[in-house]
Amino acid sequence: MRFSVLSLAREALTGHRGWTPTWRDAAPRDAYDVVIIGGGGHGLATAYYLAKEFGIRNVAVLEKGWIGGGNVGRNTTIIRSNYLLPGNEPFYEQAMKLWEGLEQDFNYNAMVSQRGVLNLYHSDAQRDAYARRGNAMRLNGVDSELLDRDGVRAMAPFLTFDDARFPIQGGLLQRRGGTARHDAVAWGYARGASDRGVDIVQHCKVTGFLREAGRVVGVETTRGTIRAGKIGMAVAGHSSRVAGMAGLRLPIESHVLQAFVSEGIKPLIPGVVTFGAGHFYISQSDKGGLVFGGDIDGYNSYAQRGNLAVVEDVCEGGMALMPMIGRLRLLRSWGGIMDMSMDGSPIIDRTPVDGLYLNAGWCYGGFKATPASGFCFAHLLARDEPHPVAAAFRLDRFASGHLIDEKGAGAQPNLH
Repeated sequence: MRFSVLSLAREALTGHRGWTPTWRDAAPRDAYDVVIIGGGGHGLATAYYLAKEFGIRNVAVLEKGWIGGGNVGRNTTIIRSNYLLPGNEPFYEQAMKLWEGLEQDFNYNAMVSQRGVLNLYHSDAQRDAYARRGNAMRLNGVDSELLDRDGVRAMAPFLTFDDARFPIQGGLLQRRGGTARHDAVAWGYARGASDRGVDIVQHCKVTGFLREAGRVVGVETTRGTIRAGKIGMAVAGHSSRVAGMAGLRLPIESHVLQAFVSEGIKPLIPGVVTFGAGHFYISQSDKGGLVFGGDIDGYNSYAQRGNLAVVEDVCEGGMALMPMIGRLRLLRSWGGIMDMSMDGSPIIDRTPVDGLYLNAGWCYGGFKATPASGFCFAHLLARDEPHPVAAAFRLDRFASGHLIDEKGAGAQPNLH
């Protein structure tokens, strides 16, 4: 069923009895052309674009839990393309362009809201760094505005501008950035892929790989053996574990990243605001809750929960930026398992194991990359060559020295 004003009106008049499930909860078949391990945003987007753009429909997405239960539903919903380095900026701008037409493309309301992303700066040196980033963005055709103190005050008068420790001097603004409803993104891609014949198999955990003559030809799962011509991994924080089953050791560490939401209040924050003197970012949901986060917890873990020290650190960042946040009650927090690469940038590449392809190392940038990640990974699986905007995301760059080091985004605690 295609969603439209007419279909909504028809269902309203008939008691909403005609709605069908958003996607088919399929049983696994014996073999597919492509098997994608991981039913998060990146895996579902890959399956969607394989079917839609490359005509490969004999595809299965294997999810060990349920759709929307992993990192795709555990982030702070921010989308942006305000990166600095040549390897990252064109890729994230490709994602931004796909975000802008996403809801019309897969006919689902993902609540994409381009309300703007504002990065604050607090010193002359930081202003110069943001000016450099803004210029790099413009060289890649990306919108950016360097605001002075008065420009920021006009947008966000509720911030603390005159604090003796962290006075706000200005900010770098990307007006096209904003937020999207994270679980709706997963549901939309799942629906679009399922409608094109992709099997979405939930509660199907991969326990091993089938090998023949050195090539991966299938997977062992809790729901039986499934053969495949090609296998793509998009399992985020579990990348090292799954790759280890194939004998691969990845340059990735798994860390917990917490997110938080407050009680609902009247509209206050117009867009996304990030604190330049600490790692803190905040926006306001449509329900009125303030959604915010900060650094990873700083220790390796596969647990989807965090520690109180980071809760305190994140709340301190919010208090330094806008002290009135201390009057709000914190409703809940949650954690996602981040696959932190050693240079803070992702990997989309073939692995040394024939037939096995890798999508990993997303660090803090996983959700905002979802459309471009899926498109570029689908391109790689379909054509066996990297998409031009993802050509720098090679796995062997850690051996060759061609790193894409976005400062402050790597896995080592000294970079935070």
